[in-house]
Amino acid sequence: MKNDLQGRTALVTGASRGIGRAIALELARQGARVAVNFLNSQSAAVEVARAIDQMGADVMLVKADISSADDIAAMVAEVEHQFGALDTIVSNAAAGGFRDLADLTPVNFEATIRNNSAPVIWLAQAAAKALKSANHHGKMVAVSSHGSRWAVPHYGAIGASKAALESLMRHLALEHGDDGVNFNCVLPGIIATDAIASMPGADALVDAATDRMMVGKRKLCEQDVAEVVAFLCSDASDLIQGQTLIVDGGVSIRA
Repeated sequence: MKNDLQGRTALVTGASRGIGRAIALELARQGARVAVNFLNSQSAAVEVARAIDQMGADVMLVKADISSADDIAAMVAEVEHQFGALDTIVSNAAAGGFRDLADLTPVNFEATIRNNSAPVIWLAQAAAKALKSANHHGKMVAVSSHGSRWAVPHYGAIGASKAALESLMRHLALEHGDDGVNFNCVLPGIIATDAIASMPGADALVDAATDRMMVGKRKLCEQDVAEVVAFLCSDASDLIQGQTLIVDGGVSIRA
């Protein structure tokens, strides 16, 4: 185990699979106590918790619907009660069907914003006192996506919600940065996760992104993203504020 996050207490939303799972495991690997949030995937969340426990790190499971401000408040309170602190939050959970804007309904759009953008507000509100009272900088990291900047087929509503997410994190940095809390985003490239697999044309999209990477034979995976998130949760990132770090092997800078 590395010790870059020794003494930290982290909550990772949507931590039962994919990028969230990799983040929870990496934070634990670096010494943090980790609260693994899930909603429906309890068995997968238990497996993540078991893996963290086998590392020798403290872990707890917490079920909550991140689209509900009340659920988030209760979740944060439970983590603080069980661990006695909460100084690191990774907002990773997301949802939203893949559909064209022509087929979007008000219910679809509102649900996407409620699941993908609003949670950082409710998390920041619920954990404000804990984040500000830590002996080191409190950290909140949100996971965005290329849809916040690119036009991606069938991704309009999700892309808009991720653009809103990045804006909200910048404004949280403006409002709370002077209180010793860092708010940053990580924008992963396109990875063949379970979530992406359900997207129409997913295989072709992943292959195209991989072909455009400029890092030799390396392929982007969940662990690459998790390590950048862990950096943003560490003391080494204290002077990084309100930023979105892109982890895509250079795909987004190509003409």
